[in-house]
Amino acid sequence: MPTLLIVIIGLALFFDFLNGFHDASNIVATMISSRAASPRYALAMTAIAEFVGPFLFGVAVATTIGSEVVDPTAITTTVIMAALSSAILWNLFTWYFGWPSSTSHALIGGLVGAVVISSGFETLRLAGINKVLLALFLSPLLGLVLGFIALKIIYFLARGATPGVNNLFKRAQLGTSLALALSHGTNDAQKTMGIIAMAMVTTGYAGTFHIPWWVITLSAGAIALGTATGGWRLIETLGGKFYKIRPVHAFGSQLTSAVIILGAALLGGPVSTTQVVSSSIMGAGSADRVSKVRWNVARDIAAAWLLTIPTSALVAAGLHSLIDLVL
Repeated sequence: MPTLLIVIIGLALFFDFLNGFHDASNIVATMISSRAASPRYALAMTAIAEFVGPFLFGVAVATTIGSEVVDPTAITTTVIMAALSSAILWNLFTWYFGWPSSTSHALIGGLVGAVVISSGFETLRLAGINKVLLALFLSPLLGLVLGFIALKIIYFLARGATPGVNNLFKRAQLGTSLALALSHGTNDAQKTMGIIAMAMVTTGYAGTFHIPWWVITLSAGAIALGTATGGWRLIETLGGKFYKIRPVHAFGSQLTSAVIILGAALLGGPVSTTQVVSSSIMGAGSADRVSKVRWNVARDIAAAWLLTIPTSALVAAGLHSLIDLVL
């Protein structure tokens, strides 16, 4: 295996670890804040499910990331390293400030920025980019709407119930959290798989784009390890800054998020788990009353979402020039 490929794989797995570390909050925040499970138990269960997910639901997202966004002939080792480095820097920056931004946006923005600076806009594949953007920007709207609808349906079905029904929603969260973790591991670990497979072709280690079993194993392991570590700054944001989350909100938002993310993974759409979960939480809260949600927090998070792609693209473009000088 070429030395440069080993370096890229290490960089990709570090990005994958940060993805799990950054996005652990998406899975466990509502479960912890509603007291359905202890932090240690929630993170351990989630990490195991994150590892298992990629083995159960295929690699459609990896194919989208690795072969449908840019012209494969424009991919070089420098492009890949610049894209990964840019995404890593953005993830660390947003984690430090407690902003639940999108690792998906950061990686795709980095990839586009590095390719454009090296080969021009004509190497972008508009059909693939449109597919990615549609998944990334439609999914939070679905989260908001379906989170609202899910809570209304739950309230209708539970009408007349005693306060003891909260215990049912707490227990039910173990199932919805498990489904959400499986869907997150399926969708997000595949982004790393696609990058590694792309690097294998670029360095000549593989003749065609495909995802071998060892790439699946390494990627699943890295995201599971990052999840087990947990990003507590972001757990605080998602778990309490929107509004005081009760077990019914946690259950409804988790169920909504799992359905959207798993559906996107099966269709090959690389959605942002952060966006889906955040919008589902807001949708569930607004089902009580719109004023319940602290929309100023949502506004700050939305600003981070909008900045992610252009910022990571610009950083990747600068890093590409720097790496080119070094190599």
